Amino acid sequence: MTEPNQTTNGQFGRQDNGEAGGRFIPQSPNEALRPEKVPSPPKRSREARSQLVIFLNFVMSMITLATIGAVALVYYAFHEYQAPGPLETNTTFLVREGAGVKEIASALERRNIISQARIFSSVTSFLGAGEAMRHGEYEVKAGASMEEVMELFRSGKSIQYSITFPEGLTVKQIFKRLAADPVLEGELPVDLPPEGSLRPDTYKFTRGSDRKAIVEQMQASQAKLIDQVWNHRDSDLPIDSKEQLLVLASIVEKETGKPDERPQVASVFLNRLRKNMRLQSDPTIIYGVYGGDGKPADKPITQSDKTKETPYNTYVIKGLPPTPIANPGRAALEAVANPSKTDYLYFVADGTGGHAFAKTLDDHNANVRRWRQIEAEAAKQKADAGSETDAAQDAN
Repeated sequence: MTEPNQTTNGQFGRQDNGEAGGRFIPQSPNEALRPEKVPSPPKRSREARSQLVIFLNFVMSMITLATIGAVALVYYAFHEYQAPGPLETNTTFLVREGAGVKEIASALERRNIISQARIFSSVTSFLGAGEAMRHGEYEVKAGASMEEVMELFRSGKSIQYSITFPEGLTVKQIFKRLAADPVLEGELPVDLPPEGSLRPDTYKFTRGSDRKAIVEQMQASQAKLIDQVWNHRDSDLPIDSKEQLLVLASIVEKETGKPDERPQVASVFLNRLRKNMRLQSDPTIIYGVYGGDGKPADKPITQSDKTKETPYNTYVIKGLPPTPIANPGRAALEAVANPSKTDYLYFVADGTGGHAFAKTLDDHNANVRRWRQIEAEAAKQKADAGSETDAAQDAN
């Protein structure tokens, strides 16, 4: 059987279906092994090629225009972000705790601090500064740019307020001050903390701070202070606990306002405790009668007050009262923990704002007589001054 394209005598050839009329044309072996040419795909028409080019050109033009527009928009946004703002005079602005960038931006625009809230929120978010802005009240300078406003809020340099509690206030008196402060917010605890548990001091805070948070801060600070003072106390004190230290310190706090006297006053009460004597402290009588509200300034202590039986009347009871009578400060606590080494058992006012101390009852009685003489002279001078004022008014 003869193979295709091969002659009977072994010669390779090809069939010519063209002009040769189907003649068989002999081929060399190399020609026979060469692959036949694959037909080319049909070519697109010129019209089709033109539409594709037009479409691609359109797409490229749109991309270019969009890029140029985006760049121009970004440039404009950052230019406005850094440009001076419309604010004409310094003002304050409160960043509410938990407020988002959009809320802050809208409030700034309403206050005419910035001109375009959308640019502020967009650029601030793009810069990743939105989450870094801290709550608080800030002073914004006149003409501040949006960038400067953002940096101010990020700095956390908010306006600081303060509230001061002098030593010797009761818990009720401290709560009244907290309630009256217009910058603080939130309700006070329903249950009053124990007397003596709040540290007198000056506390700083930002507008909108919570009143309960201030109370908690005062409690934690007082507890820490008491621990520190107790750990450095004299070893021979006639008191057995931090609670007793706090009670006696509150009495010392109310007895004198002179820092250099506190260790001496403390020594008097500690010496009395050692001798099992009554403390006989007037401030304890007042607390027993009036409680945490305090005695009215124009109402003196009466003899009946001194004999009234209350758990706090140290003219009646022996030892310490059941709780502190005020909130003592560091000086009073340290005075009790490290008192002066004296033999004093008595003290009385000396007319100079301080006290006269005595070891014996006779010396104390002499000091009392001097004090009463000073009081009598002061009362006479006051009465004489009043008479002169009345006479001058009658003459007019």
